[in-house]
Amino acid sequence: MQFLYASEFHAPVEALFSFHERPDAFELLTPHWSGVALVRRTGGLETGAEVEIEIPLGPFRRRWLAVHTEYEKNRLFTDEQREGPFARWIHSHEFTPLGTNRSRLTDRVDLALPGGPLVNLAAALPVRLQLRRLFRYRHEVTRRHLEASAAAAAGSPGAGRRLGVAGSGSGATD
Repeated sequence: MQFLYASEFHAPVEALFSFHERPDAFELLTPHWSGVALVRRTGGLETGAEVEIEIPLGPFRRRWLAVHTEYEKNRLFTDEQREGPFARWIHSHEFTPLGTNRSRLTDRVDLALPGGPLVNLAAALPVRLQLRRLFRYRHEVTRRHLEASAAAAAGSPGAGRRLGVAGSGSGATD
């Protein structure tokens, strides 16, 4: 199953990529409603870096280990599940410059659920809806942090305020 979510930002591609390199980026981009807990992280975004999380699956928690397999500064990074709930999970984060102060972030996920083609067919819609909700949240957090950084750099009165994002996850389109 393939999933794609893209957004344009009023920020240079370097600022967009730099936000994702922040040591606290994973925590910032993890919705409070997801129940995801960071267990450990080694490295940043570079090839070979690892992130271990725990995710809720019903009343249980499941370990998920992702390894970064590609890294090109200001262009892309890719993480792949090595252990976790999916039969396959490859997530590419692609950064495209669109001009001096504009860029695009494209999240591209190639995934398969355990259980074969019928399970994947039956679960396609709910999985897509959940991923759309997650990536809409993540892109909105990214947008707000980039706007706050730009305001701080410009000396705007709203600079330095804490940001929060809330939402139901309804209403997005691919």
